[in-house]
Amino acid sequence: MQTPPGKKQPSKKQPGKKPAGSAKPGGAKPRKPSAAVYRRRRLFAGGALLLVLGLTAGGVASVSGALNAKSEQASSTQTEGSAESGAQATPSATPSATPSASPTCDQKLVTVTAATNKASYGAGEKPLLTLKVANGGKLPCKVNLGTSQMEFLVTSGSDRVFSSKDCQAESEDLIKTIAPGKSETANFPWPRNRSVQGCEEIADGVGAGYYVFIAKLGPKVSPPSVFQLS
Repeated sequence: MQTPPGKKQPSKKQPGKKPAGSAKPGGAKPRKPSAAVYRRRRLFAGGALLLVLGLTAGGVASVSGALNAKSEQASSTQTEGSAESGAQATPSATPSATPSASPTCDQKLVTVTAATNKASYGAGEKPLLTLKVANGGKLPCKVNLGTSQMEFLVTSGSDRVFSSKDCQAESEDLIKTIAPGKSETANFPWPRNRSVQGCEEIADGVGAGYYVFIAKLGPKVSPPSVFQLS
């Protein structure tokens, strides 16, 4: 077949002849890793060292922290490697057990009661008023037993006879831990006198009759305790 005028006939490759510029076997030198590769290797070695130290110390938090750091580093490396391709596999979520909350003291089981050392008192006898705080729960409870929270209140019908807060010069906090089934008490000897807020002087005394003692600790109020004065 003849070639039309003006057109060149395609050249045929000669068998056995290699294209120019092709590398000879064994002639190319291996490329050295870049600085970024060295940096990632050092980071990975550091994460592995933290993991080993955490396992040696036996600390769960240290091991968890090392695993998290290593996971984040691996995710970052994978993102760099797959940026050119534009696709990255999404790891599936692994279900983990939800840690249970640490048990705490139930303050509703902390109770306050009021009592006197006698049911009736003769003339001149001073009643001993007792405030008792008990922990009816199964866990230790921290309770403020300071004078800033306590009040010894004596009434007679609608008459507010006495309160330990009326003439209290200063108050303070006292945090104590009450074990399960245990209690703390505070005693107050009442001198059979009246008081008003502001600690003003009162001429009226306390006569014979029945009185009610109520103990208070912060927002907690005891049931009434009845006693008699002669």
